[in-house]
Amino acid sequence: MLTITFTVEDLARTRLAVSPLWEVVASIRLLKTPRSQTFHRPWAQTTTERINRSGVDLGLLFDLVDPRVWYLADFLTPPAQTPVPDLTTDLSALRRVPADQIRADLDVLAYARRNPIGSLAEASLPRRRRRTTANDMPTAEISSLYSDPQGGVVRLVEQLQAYWDLALSPHWGRIRALLEGDLLYRGRKLGQAGHAGLFDDLADTVRWRDGSLQIRHRRFKGVRLLAGEGLLMTPSAFVWPTVYSSTIPPWQPTLTYPARGVATLWSDPVRTTSAGVTAVLGRSRAEVLTRLDTPRSTTELAAHTGLTAGGVSQHLSALRAGGLVTPHRLGRVVLYARTSAAEALLAAAEPSTEQAGTPG
Repeated sequence: MLTITFTVEDLARTRLAVSPLWEVVASIRLLKTPRSQTFHRPWAQTTTERINRSGVDLGLLFDLVDPRVWYLADFLTPPAQTPVPDLTTDLSALRRVPADQIRADLDVLAYARRNPIGSLAEASLPRRRRRTTANDMPTAEISSLYSDPQGGVVRLVEQLQAYWDLALSPHWGRIRALLEGDLLYRGRKLGQAGHAGLFDDLADTVRWRDGSLQIRHRRFKGVRLLAGEGLLMTPSAFVWPTVYSSTIPPWQPTLTYPARGVATLWSDPVRTTSAGVTAVLGRSRAEVLTRLDTPRSTTELAAHTGLTAGGVSQHLSALRAGGLVTPHRLGRVVLYARTSAAEALLAAAEPSTEQAGTPG
């Protein structure tokens, strides 16, 4: 069990952000763990084939992401500084990680490989207490990174970009929409029920109790006393059904949890547009409203409906004026979501069980 305790300052500094680099490492762990591919099997099969055909060198990256070990080197996923950064921003942050910090994280990785059950207190010990050397690293690739962090990060960034281009870039619009929709949902939960509501339905292994967040880990335990750093919460399309925590200093504590709706990531379920709603709003506006089962941008709505972006924008303006949608800015993107009035309208227009049944 990992317990994270909060001060009032920590609650005030708790924030939400998407992390493209987290999606990289989480998706690699998924590729290496077939039993976890429940919702992602077609993607995993296609991606594995693309990587094999490409012949690109991903050795260092794949060595660092090992699902058999409870620790992932934290420098791979530096904390996001904006709600929705892009991969270029994340890679720039990775390039700025000091060499000593890279070695310190690799020390923890070496400790984790030697100890199947991890302790926060032990993992947080300074490197000089562990006397780790390059020879203690598990592979030649990681040993080379330990000896030359600056040169190793250059290779690592190249491999991260290559993996991104093969595995995630073709699907990023869909993945990003899922993650941004989760941010919007969590923001609403925070506004409606405070931090207890924010943490309420993250995962079965997470619960808020007596001012602390308790996370059930099979192979890691400890107590992390926050002291004004706050908690960074990052939704992921690829971590289900687990939750990952990064709590070893000096990195900002981070909780990576399954994004809502991940089961539908590779499909496009949508409520059938009601004839009644179409009669009231018109076909195009009813179609736009129905497509907002997930918060979407104007561009995404245009792609889903076949309308022009300008046409979608006009319909959204009319729906907003009627109190049926609201805009929410996340970074450079504006997502539109249905209001409670719109949900009630669509629900009221659905036929009841009695109406839908065959007369006797």
